[in-house]
Amino acid sequence: MKLWQKNTASLKEVEKFTVGNDRDFDIQLAPFDVLGNIAHAKMLATIGLLTNDEAEVLVRELRSIYSSIQNSKFKIQNDVEDVHSQIEFLLTEKLGDVGKKIHSARSRNDQVLVDLKLFLRSEIEQLVLTVQSFFELLVEQSEKHKDDLLPGYTHLQLAMPSSFGLWFGAYAESLVDDLITVKAAYKILNKNPLGSAAGYGSSFPINRKLTTELLGFDDLHYNVVYAQMSRGKTERIVASALANVADTLAKLSMDVCLYINQNFGFISFPGEFTTGSSIMPHKKNPDVFELIRSHCNQIKALPNEIMMMTTNLPSGYHRDLQLLKEHLFPAFTMLKDCMSIASLMLSNIEVKKDILADEKYKYLFSVEEVNKLVNEGIAFRDAYKKIGLDIEAYQFKYSTNIHHTHEGSIGNLMNDKIAANMKTILESFHFEKYHAVIEKLLSN
Repeated sequence: MKLWQKNTASLKEVEKFTVGNDRDFDIQLAPFDVLGNIAHAKMLATIGLLTNDEAEVLVRELRSIYSSIQNSKFKIQNDVEDVHSQIEFLLTEKLGDVGKKIHSARSRNDQVLVDLKLFLRSEIEQLVLTVQSFFELLVEQSEKHKDDLLPGYTHLQLAMPSSFGLWFGAYAESLVDDLITVKAAYKILNKNPLGSAAGYGSSFPINRKLTTELLGFDDLHYNVVYAQMSRGKTERIVASALANVADTLAKLSMDVCLYINQNFGFISFPGEFTTGSSIMPHKKNPDVFELIRSHCNQIKALPNEIMMMTTNLPSGYHRDLQLLKEHLFPAFTMLKDCMSIASLMLSNIEVKKDILADEKYKYLFSVEEVNKLVNEGIAFRDAYKKIGLDIEAYQFKYSTNIHHTHEGSIGNLMNDKIAANMKTILESFHFEKYHAVIEKLLSN
């Protein structure tokens, strides 16, 4: 069944190609399509396109369909084009002509857009909760290992002393900034496109502010042409936010792959957390972090994929946009899975103690020795030259005792401030607002 079909049917080859994998991804949109339908039905009753009784029976049946979706009993039949058609078919099958009225003052274009925005809103909430859990682990490990020193590198050359407290804490603070970009994406997507119809509005006196309130959107897309133009743009902005989180995770994974290497030997994991070789019996490979790195790099490419798929599209709807779901939807699951397995791994990380006691790391302390001379009153450039000449003459003497006190340094990690910043951004999402509205939509 197709919502648009009249007397002439498309060739089966055309139908198969145009539908593609869409129905597989549409299943994920099913609960959100129902929510959009409920809000739309309630609005239609306020402008006289449905009677109150018709709206009531439609909403009651939609809630029943929602329950079947939650219980995994909902399916898109083989001869039905998409989730929107399936739900309208079920309504018409059960309610007759009343079911056929649900699509008044609406196009499948704005219907899909509503579903996508509700879906993305839900997925972002789940992602934020996963990031929050991972962040808390990083801060916990930062505090636990704040006194465990390790080499810091620039250009992959020995640079200055660092610590595992700094290392874990750096990635924790990176996630704070990542969530700021997620919040920006959330603010952009949490706008209501319903009522834009095919992209040019409706001659019916629809109440778009009402559906905005019923669905818990923060605002609506006011211009109906832009509402349709937001499709593709919204996905790209969301993908960019995902890519930022992925970039943090990919960089962390690369560090782990280096640090577990025997030439570094800074960390290890219990044997059951690594994999072996088919020929080399001694191998303990960091396959988990190698796969995290690759998955996250793939997610980092996603904004460009979406950009290229929508390049040169004029305003209005185009079927190209259908394919974006196949690229964006799996990215949420993959990113959450990567963070979950990274959390498991880092919860069991084993940190080597007294790494910097090895003389091969002695030049890490060259700046410390320069600073000691500066504290004695020697100009920095003169102190720098003296220590440099001592190094060249193999007369460098050093101490492994360090005392850093400024904000964000080895001795003053500022994890409390980082955690406070994370708390602020987490609270700014106000997920509870839309939860309360949706709960009301499903119960009243």
